[in-house]
Amino acid sequence: MKILVCTDGSKHSQKALEKAAIIAEGCNVDEVAIIHVYDEKINLSAMPWGEGSAPTQKDMERFREALEENKNEANKILQEAQKVFEEKNIKTRTILKEGHPSDTIVKTAHNEGFDIIVIGSRGQSGLQKIFLGSVSSAVVQESENCSVLTVK
Repeated sequence: MKILVCTDGSKHSQKALEKAAIIAEGCNVDEVAIIHVYDEKINLSAMPWGEGSAPTQKDMERFREALEENKNEANKILQEAQKVFEEKNIKTRTILKEGHPSDTIVKTAHNEGFDIIVIGSRGQSGLQKIFLGSVSSAVVQESENCSVLTVK
């Protein structure tokens, strides 16, 4: 069995990590991978130099630094997630990808042959779910050949 666990550093994804560790501990698991997906789409008109203005060299340098900082934060999230499994002596590998979270998670699970995706629920209800959507809901809807466990 191959398990793909999703994390974004939230308390909901922490619960998903803990549940996946319990499953991995009690089953004959071939692989556990932890994925974090970040979306780097940038609205350039919202940048400090404003719409229609050209960024300076210093602006671009700050922009690159911010991107690098985001990537470093993503790596920290993955390292923290691994600790849940290390405590139980379960080996994991991490996957850091850029893209739309639900699409990237589903494609990764399909392309790498995972049997189950474990993902935290954001706990949205009512109008929040209708207007904001949810990565976990999208993963459940889009995943065709892989089971999805949504953890509350």
